[in-house]
Amino acid sequence: MYHKPTERVLNILTYLANQIGGASLSSLSSNLGIPKSTIFPILQEMTYQNYLYFDIENNKYHIGITMQAIAATYDPISEIFPLIQQEMKEITRKANEICQLGILEGPNVLYISKEEPQKPLDIQIISYVGKRIPAYCTALGKALLEDYSISQIEQLYPEGLAPLTENTLTDVHKLKEQLDLFHKEGIFYEEEEVTPHLCCYATPINLVNNQKIAVSVSLPNFRADQKKRKLIRELLLNLKKKFNSKDCR
Repeated sequence: MYHKPTERVLNILTYLANQIGGASLSSLSSNLGIPKSTIFPILQEMTYQNYLYFDIENNKYHIGITMQAIAATYDPISEIFPLIQQEMKEITRKANEICQLGILEGPNVLYISKEEPQKPLDIQIISYVGKRIPAYCTALGKALLEDYSISQIEQLYPEGLAPLTENTLTDVHKLKEQLDLFHKEGIFYEEEEVTPHLCCYATPINLVNNQKIAVSVSLPNFRADQKKRKLIRELLLNLKKKFNSKDCR
């Protein structure tokens, strides 16, 4: 039985699932053939229910965390996800810093989990669950790009590596050199490439079926002394050893 309102919702989800950079109200309206006055309240409700999220920085709609959660029930990552989240809580407790988990979605890191310490937060980071940030400038993203060749990176970013801050690495060849260096230790790092005065450490975890996730710890530079850096590296490498597919089958 044909139902026009349901068709519109499904068409919106299908369209956005294929738009890596999201889509504006005008783009959705024109490409789906739905008047703005009709599609706008649908988008509003879907956003309210977290089936979509609206990025106020570029005025574009994206697939939201509710849809990500639904999709995860059909994904092998869903089986190990609660275990990793528990380990993230432990990392947060021991390091007393923010711990996040992300996956690669096209050219971006999609943040799918975040743990915060019990203490009052004295730093502000731009990432949150459901947020997408270009992978090349985040520690999570660098961890997820570890096996990419220069040509593959260039295909992901045909317009180049746009800087988010004055410290963002914008040379593809230098990025590749950095990835190769970090790969040897298993820890990936960025300092003030996304947010001034903040640094971040991350490690990639290879799951079954060639799936990859990454877990990171973010902290302000003034707390990133040698002792704290050593602790974070140890916590992340222990996590990697525990969940990497070759070690946990």
